Amino acid sequence: MGAGGRMTEKEREEQEQVARATGGGAAVQRSPVEKPPFTLGQIKKAIPPHCFERSVLRSFSYVAHDLATAAALLYLAVAVIPALPSPLRYAAWPLYWVAQGCVCTGVWVIAHECGHHAFSDHALLDDAVGLALHSALLVPYFSWKYSHRRHHSNTGSLERDEVFVPRTKEALPWYAPYVHGSPAGRLAHVAVQLTLGWPLYLATNASGRPYPRFACHFDPYGPIYGDRERAQIFVSDAGVAAVAFGLYKLAAAFGLWWVVRVYAVPLLIVNAWLVLITYLQHTHPALPHYDSGEWDWLRGALATVDRDYGVLNRVFHHITDTHVAHHLFSTMPHYHAVEATRAIRPVLGDYYQFDPTPVAKATWREARECIYVEPEIRNSKGVFWYNSKF
Repeated sequence: MGAGGRMTEKEREEQEQVARATGGGAAVQRSPVEKPPFTLGQIKKAIPPHCFERSVLRSFSYVAHDLATAAALLYLAVAVIPALPSPLRYAAWPLYWVAQGCVCTGVWVIAHECGHHAFSDHALLDDAVGLALHSALLVPYFSWKYSHRRHHSNTGSLERDEVFVPRTKEALPWYAPYVHGSPAGRLAHVAVQLTLGWPLYLATNASGRPYPRFACHFDPYGPIYGDRERAQIFVSDAGVAAVAFGLYKLAAAFGLWWVVRVYAVPLLIVNAWLVLITYLQHTHPALPHYDSGEWDWLRGALATVDRDYGVLNRVFHHITDTHVAHHLFSTMPHYHAVEATRAIRPVLGDYYQFDPTPVAKATWREARECIYVEPEIRNSKGVFWYNSKF
């Protein structure tokens, strides 16, 4: 063990190799909840300085790559797949939907990076690129940018975090044991979460923090936003409306089914990946949550977990396997995040969480085990852990 009882980097890597070899995740070893023996400055010093440098040309190269790939897939969808004989055509459409959904998730991640000012050194350029890319995916760019910024400012806080805020057992609805207590109920819950979770979050703040009145990402005068942000919410709404109108014109010209199979189904897959990635980053038996009396920013930022999505790590620009580093330094461009993660792991020790469990298995495990949070000692306060017992 390393200094202070923490695992060394070599010991942690050996643990992960054992977990992969046995087909499961790393043993659930709860993250430490004591105040870390390091500071954010010490973590930053471990990262090579060039990892914080943003390059306009390099960032745009990823945009060009993703858009070119999406355009090539679109060409296949409109010119090649319809000309295939029936059996091949029916098999080709699902392949197109999955491939285009994954590629456009990468586009989504780049727009997310723009919202963090990690795309370039120019905030106006970042917002212009982010607005264009997110609007194309029917995402209100500025609306989400501001709520997501508050998520980063309050990660792990039961009162102030913005997304996938867990409830206490007492706050669960009456039907929760019936939904989460059976495989059929859990499967239905996961299916609804992946298909409707993202639009419901934008429209009704589903799974978000409670507000004193109805909260909606499309409402410039809603409680999510301050007075200085409201004008940009109108801009976000206009961007989504413009794309929606374009889709209407396409449906009028080529038919509704054409728009559904070329655009809408891949978008559903993008939305599903977005929800799943976010859910798995912040939902794990080893992750604590804190009430207002115990929470601080650094421990909250460390209350997230890196996952392994295989080849999709690269397609998703490593938002999946470098999320801890992203929460610590959100203005760092994605193309330096892998190197930065390797650099900070020895400093973080047990405060760094990585779970190599296959995504499908991890999703089912978290849906089964992470139902609500409660303090380890009943009726106490401070640190809360996931539980599933009814």
